[in-house]
Amino acid sequence: MTSTAEATPLIPRDALFGNPTKAQGRLSPDGQWLSWLAPKDGVLNIWVAPRDNPDDAKAMTSSTDRPIRQHFWAPDGKSVNYIQDKGGDENFLLYKVDVATGEETTLTPFENTRVQIIGTSETIKDSILVGLNNRNPQFHDVYMLNLNTGESELVLQNESYAGFMADDTLTVRMAFRQNAEGGTDYFKVTDNVVANEPFEATAMEDSLTTSPAGYTTDGSTLYWIDSRGRNTAALYAQDTATGEKTMIAEDDKADLGGTIRDPKTGEVEAYSVNYLQNEWVAIDPDLKASMEWLDERLDGEFGISSRTDDDQTWIVWNDPLTAPSATYIYDRAASTLTPFYVARPELEGAPLQPMQTVEITSRDGLTLPSYLTLPPGSDTDGDGRPDEAVPMVLLVHGGPWARDEYGFNSAHQMLANRGYAVLSTNFRGSTGFGKDFLNAGNKQWGLKMHDDLIDATDWAISEGITSESQVAIMGGSYGGYATLAGLTFTPDKFACGVDIVGPSNLETLLSTIPPYWAPLVKIFHERMGDPNTEEGLALLKAASPLYKADQITKPLLIAQGANDPRVKQSESDQIVGAMKEAGIPVTYVLYPDEGHGFAKPANNIAFFGIAENFLSECLGGRAEPLGDVLEPSTAEIVEGAEHVKGLQDALGS
Repeated sequence: MTSTAEATPLIPRDALFGNPTKAQGRLSPDGQWLSWLAPKDGVLNIWVAPRDNPDDAKAMTSSTDRPIRQHFWAPDGKSVNYIQDKGGDENFLLYKVDVATGEETTLTPFENTRVQIIGTSETIKDSILVGLNNRNPQFHDVYMLNLNTGESELVLQNESYAGFMADDTLTVRMAFRQNAEGGTDYFKVTDNVVANEPFEATAMEDSLTTSPAGYTTDGSTLYWIDSRGRNTAALYAQDTATGEKTMIAEDDKADLGGTIRDPKTGEVEAYSVNYLQNEWVAIDPDLKASMEWLDERLDGEFGISSRTDDDQTWIVWNDPLTAPSATYIYDRAASTLTPFYVARPELEGAPLQPMQTVEITSRDGLTLPSYLTLPPGSDTDGDGRPDEAVPMVLLVHGGPWARDEYGFNSAHQMLANRGYAVLSTNFRGSTGFGKDFLNAGNKQWGLKMHDDLIDATDWAISEGITSESQVAIMGGSYGGYATLAGLTFTPDKFACGVDIVGPSNLETLLSTIPPYWAPLVKIFHERMGDPNTEEGLALLKAASPLYKADQITKPLLIAQGANDPRVKQSESDQIVGAMKEAGIPVTYVLYPDEGHGFAKPANNIAFFGIAENFLSECLGGRAEPLGDVLEPSTAEIVEGAEHVKGLQDALGS
């Protein structure tokens, strides 16, 4: 490590992974109230305050265990609503809190049920459409739910569809499900009866890059993000009466992403393109003027997180990249930008490092959009490369049908602060870069998808960023799988690995998916391998790190949530058992009250404390001592406490 890096203050784990001071600011539809998430007795809850007196805040919920992580206002502004599961089981129920009385109600009081929000309305203010799978865990029936009375009425019983879409009148207009080819069929719904034949369909190659994006308020236009007949997904408007489509926007490098819609008409006012960085393109002149006004005053990335019904007041988030994110109240008419809160004020003045965008070429010529963060003081001439090679962590995203993005990243910042370069690479199979890039990952788990990660590592070595013996691999979900693949398929490539809720056996992974994923199972078979065929089963077994566990020669840390419905605990248990049987050391951390990732800050902080001390032993970087970090967490060290610096002492404290 450079002397500058060693002299850089350690950013405390708590500051990066603990509760934010405030988060997820929202405005009530009439603009009279502000809401946000903030700790109450150490747990994130919903707070509400008058718009004209934010200091007069009141906690509206009293969660004492699991943090509330998302909330929204009822269209009539009479209540704030949130969804919550139990212990990470992803059986989300819908709750409401009456703003006037503070009374809290469970709107979907069912066991083993996962609620979906199917439709909300600008004109029907007291009701929404929800999907409930309490009758059949595989399929969500559609109900009209009155948010004020809590009464629900069955609209459509579902026997085979993966989802539905409604218009502003809360009339179900569309149903969709997978077809035999692994694509999606879209059916018109009339008077709550689904048509026999689809009016639109995709093949498997377009199944993850084509989807309807909603109706205008009057129902005359249906928007699509559509890759059919092209590579990158473009934005189209379809006349619902004639079926005619008109292209609104396209980009040759990236799929069109999100849209900003007029709150009253539902018409698209702006769209986003996210290749290396996210960029908004405004169509509406008034919105364009407001976005340009904000761009002149805010550094880094920004966006709109909440708008009033009259569209005159916005909540705007801002990510300055090397400072903690901030949130503002923007009055469009008065042209004022009022500070609302800084999410993590303890990071103000901290040595946060800039994230670089880089393009890496794979061995077969694909361009891999990637992100690099360097340790403080390592790049004195500012050329984007360290003065001398430093240890590196290859941080792999989950999904795999997801992507890494530009912006503040707590893991990047902690690892860079500890003395590591951090590289995140969008390998083939990642979304957002066109269907050719996505489909290049089909049935390539452990094969070309893994080759891309090796190529990214070799690029970093060739650029002098790191050296061959100093690279760790780390990630969650698919990133955890990639870690296991890295240490089994290419056992000499990485110095160590950190696997967070990663599958080790693709056959058992597919046999234990949640029941509500059953309507989508074809996509897993087409993109990973079909276990019902001899060829597919052989492919899945060949790509499963479990069967090569005896090849592991480098240190491995595994972390798992016991309630994970996607990657069951058995996925980690299996490979830990195989390693023990082969006499190979492993450290295994289990959280009995977590699911697919760690929602509770105390658990997240404990995990990163263990991880940074594990990496320090392996790569020689810095680490904040463990101290008593385990005490407030539920972490159980199932195996290998002796392999992490200070872990046995922490368990004894």
